[in-house]
Amino acid sequence: MSKMSIKITYWITTVLFVAFMLFGGISSLIGTEAGNAVMVYLGYPLYLNTILGVAKILGGFALIQTKWYVIKEWAYAGFTIDIVGAGLSFAFVGAGAGAQIVPLICLIVLFVSYGMWKKLY
Repeated sequence: MSKMSIKITYWITTVLFVAFMLFGGISSLIGTEAGNAVMVYLGYPLYLNTILGVAKILGGFALIQTKWYVIKEWAYAGFTIDIVGAGLSFAFVGAGAGAQIVPLICLIVLFVSYGMWKKLY
């Protein structure tokens, strides 16, 4: 891959992932009915939505910024833990494979973004 195609792949996957996380973070913060229903279904307290919402928004900004590499690295780690935890939570409550596909797709997009970032810097 050329440096330009790596850069394009990095920015496309990063912006796509960050948009999804910002949407999820804002949705968690405002307490949508669908978000609350998922938390209740998984057996988590609703206040966890606030914690995860703030973390997703801050992590999204950390991935977009280009100055502090250590913060970006921690954001990638935090999102990995969040997404793996979401997938496992759905598996533990017996949700179907369809509910586990979305976290898997998010994880793949995150890993592509991370891999391209590491190739660039």
